[in-house]
Amino acid sequence: MIPRDSYIQKIRPFIGKDIVKVLTGIRRSGKSSLLELLRLELIDNGEDQSQFLTINFEDLAYQELSASEINETIKAFCSKNPKRSYIFLDEVQEITGWEKLVNSLRVTTNADIYITGSNSNLLSGELATHLAGRYIEVPVVPLSYKEVSDWNRQISSTPLHPDELFQRYLRLGGFPFIYASELDDRAALSYLLDIYQSIMLKDIVARYGVRDIDLLNRVFLYFFANLAQVFSGNSVANFLKNEKRSISSETLYNYIAYAQEACLIYLVPRYNIQGKRSLSFQEKLFLADTGIRQAVFGYNERDITQVLENVVFLDLLRRGYTVNIGKVEENEVDFVAVRAAERMYLQVSYLLADESTVEREFSVLERINDNFPKIVLSLDKFDRSRNGIRHQNIIDFLLEL
Repeated sequence: MIPRDSYIQKIRPFIGKDIVKVLTGIRRSGKSSLLELLRLELIDNGEDQSQFLTINFEDLAYQELSASEINETIKAFCSKNPKRSYIFLDEVQEITGWEKLVNSLRVTTNADIYITGSNSNLLSGELATHLAGRYIEVPVVPLSYKEVSDWNRQISSTPLHPDELFQRYLRLGGFPFIYASELDDRAALSYLLDIYQSIMLKDIVARYGVRDIDLLNRVFLYFFANLAQVFSGNSVANFLKNEKRSISSETLYNYIAYAQEACLIYLVPRYNIQGKRSLSFQEKLFLADTGIRQAVFGYNERDITQVLENVVFLDLLRRGYTVNIGKVEENEVDFVAVRAAERMYLQVSYLLADESTVEREFSVLERINDNFPKIVLSLDKFDRSRNGIRHQNIIDFLLEL
């Protein structure tokens, strides 16, 4: 398994505490492996293997049981264990009534409970009501470039040159299995296509009863084509009109909600920096992993600026930032990243190829009248910093702690 220390560090302060640890994220992003890494760390720290019970609810044997039956099984396990039990419930949303199950275990056992789910709204319903103040959510996304680079340097049996590794990361994204299994490009793309189809069929079509799968696919292809672009309902409708299809506003926004809940896409709102208010239109669309785009739509290398912007966006999420798109007068700031009292503004470009590009990327940041860091990111290897605005190589930025 690929070590994911940044996530373990987020969870570690809550180990053994009366608080449910909730890991959410897109399918196969590494949530199950994180549970296993936690188990190994706890055993290294003196806990016994007999204290652990792991249930994967994608296992058909458990799907045929009711939440009450599973509850009794887990309670019996805990009662036989003189020490604290550790309960790992994987892909918990597959079981009807899982919210009551988790809450029951919290109040009737002394177990340390960890759950994972491939649904961004895992905590939006009954569980959040029952567990108010008694859970911590850890969003999990596929591997960062730093994690991939560390794996390549320390663990891989066939390390790649850093430049080749970065190009591969842009094409294939960060799903851990690709790197842990050292898949070649053809096998990796097949694997990524399988992930997409699983999300479509299990997390969206089956869960929400979508009937027009062709229309759903066309909408998602629009998302992939317009990665890191301003999104609006009218733009999707116009695209579908050219495809000889039509869609109602209600259906479109349902599809968007389904994709968000399956952790496949993010819609990032715009923020008026000068007016200090959110704007309720023209969000930008990002994907949970650029590799899925390559497998389904292709053209990652041709659309390099869009892909780089998506990679930086995901990295900011991993670092715990809340991310918005900035607006200064009629100009756009790619990212306004906020974490507690910290704030920074970022522009992302492939290359600062000429003076007009330099002017475009730097001038919008120069209009922001505060003292928070302002950074222009590109793949250039020479420094074009000016007027207090830092220019940094994107790879160097991604490799920062």
